[in-house]
Amino acid sequence: MTTPTPGRRTGERAARLVTEVFAPGVLVVVILLAVGWYSAPGPSGLGWGLLAALFCGIVPYGILIVGARLGWWSDHHVGDRRQRLVPLAIIIVCVTAGISTLVFLGAPRPMVALVAAILVTLFVTLAITVAARWKISVHTAVAGGVVVLLALTYGLYTLALVPLVGLVAWSRVRLRDHTVTQVIAGAALGAGLAGPLFHLFT
Repeated sequence: MTTPTPGRRTGERAARLVTEVFAPGVLVVVILLAVGWYSAPGPSGLGWGLLAALFCGIVPYGILIVGARLGWWSDHHVGDRRQRLVPLAIIIVCVTAGISTLVFLGAPRPMVALVAAILVTLFVTLAITVAARWKISVHTAVAGGVVVLLALTYGLYTLALVPLVGLVAWSRVRLRDHTVTQVIAGAALGAGLAGPLFHLFT
């Protein structure tokens, strides 16, 4: 068995850090707060963003972490594709509850549009994972979607964050959780679906 070199260990630690800092649950909370602030500047907007984040990011991510610790799936990123059906279904239920709550409470249209875009993207991800039996990268899908959503909301200058998507893609491949094709497909899905849907629904 080959002993990892110091450089290799450093690379893996860096990749792990990127994977955790820019995890889907984290980025979803960020974009919901950002769009919440835009839709209603001030405490009100942040309140709407936090409410949406509770259903779409905080609770689902918490369930993934608890499920991994209980041994329901391999890890909180659910690296085994065969185990992804139940976690994705749980997240879809949470997001559906979130959009229902937002509509009932009269949330600003951009907030509802964003959560609707997230929900549709989740269904497509579920279809690819289950029907196509292919492990598309959720990390890069969310990262790609977030960059496009920020550009649609705050302006094209936020496209300067595009290298972030590449960094996330590198981390997933470096950790051998995905292939290059899977991370590219994920980024294309997030950028090409979530952004246009958000624009359409608003």
